[in-house]
Amino acid sequence: MDAPVPAPENVETESYRLLVQLLKLGSFVNGPMKDGVCDPCGVSQIEMKVLMALAGEGDLAGHDLVEIMGVPAMNVSRALAALREHGWIEGARDPDNRRRRPVRLSEAGWTKYREMMPALEQVASALLADLSPRQQREFAAVADRIIASMADWITAHHAGVKLGPQ
Repeated sequence: MDAPVPAPENVETESYRLLVQLLKLGSFVNGPMKDGVCDPCGVSQIEMKVLMALAGEGDLAGHDLVEIMGVPAMNVSRALAALREHGWIEGARDPDNRRRRPVRLSEAGWTKYREMMPALEQVASALLADLSPRQQREFAAVADRIIASMADWITAHHAGVKLGPQ
């Protein structure tokens, strides 16, 4: 196997290397989640992510889920259709915007989410077992900061504003 081609010198910064690590982390976590949670619980990965997003964030519309999850609208639409068919989600109302069509977990959806919790906890424990409680807290704090930066970037990007060094 050939050695990987190094990035150009002006790109190979510590931030660049951390971004690659973040991308790997985001990609590799899908394997344990599929094998440890989705397959045993009978849900697709996107269905699981929608259930988790609704459980954690509350009522969300399809376009909110597309933005949060970073997946194509068609994938979210299919997941919502499957979850609706199972009776795990229901329509919700947005009192500030009558045209917005959010969904939320139904009682059956909350039951399914609670059924998934032991598998989620098992995967979390296995993946984080080598980190001390302090390292887990520090990782959580760093992850929160990165997530906030991502949200800021998305907001600015949609507004046409460039963030970071020019």
